[in-house]
Amino acid sequence: MNHYHYCQKDVVNALKSVGLKQGDTVFSHSNIGYFGLPKGKRSVNNAFQTIVNAFLEVIGTEGTLVVPTFSYSFSQGQDFDPDRTPSSCGVFTEMLRNLPGSYRSEEPNISVASIGQKSQIITKELPENAYGSNSFFDRFYKEGGVICNLNFDAGSTFIHYVERCLGVPYRFDKTFSGIIWKNGQKEKRNSTIWVRYLTEGTVAKFESFDQLARSRNLYRTALVGRGFVGAITAEETFNLIKQVLPSRPWFLTEAELLGIEPSLNNVK
Repeated sequence: MNHYHYCQKDVVNALKSVGLKQGDTVFSHSNIGYFGLPKGKRSVNNAFQTIVNAFLEVIGTEGTLVVPTFSYSFSQGQDFDPDRTPSSCGVFTEMLRNLPGSYRSEEPNISVASIGQKSQIITKELPENAYGSNSFFDRFYKEGGVICNLNFDAGSTFIHYVERCLGVPYRFDKTFSGIIWKNGQKEKRNSTIWVRYLTEGTVAKFESFDQLARSRNLYRTALVGRGFVGAITAEETFNLIKQVLPSRPWFLTEAELLGIEPSLNNVK
């Protein structure tokens, strides 16, 4: 008897129950191993196909699925090749990056890969600032995007875009330079990312955000196999953080959990 923990229908039902629908633009952080074994062949490829097919069944031909394929290449002094540099964000993202028909942005630190109708619209010709105006995250927000995480809490990299829009005091723009390879040709580029001051308490921690989002039923979850999926819209994320930050300025950092106020004087 072939034992399994989930099948494509289970994932489809869960995605629908947390609010995903036809035409959605979805950004997903993932750890697919926590779901357990998929129905059918016991392989990573089968797990990937089961999950990505479920997404496509739910969002349809007009929908778009985006995953982080961050490499932090320039910040680590490395060249970046959008066709070859691997994702550091898990097996699901690396397999989607290599999927025929997928598009990867040329952001040398914070790239994303996508499939679906708006893949090129949200990944092509991005600006130098990875979290600034017209960046992927800005386009995603304006598209009415949905964050749908697989076995993760309500936190996402989109939150750093929100922090920048709202001007939090514990992060700042930092520009890195390096080489991008395209079709065997190299090109010098700059990449500006939203980094934290290197002092105690500024490490990103989204536990408080997750708890509040769940308590207000903004982060909706559904079980799949041994794990779960959860969804919250970009707009809900932005509005909740905007509401909370004035009274809890360290809401999205380790300082909130430690009960301290970081000293940011002359520290980078």
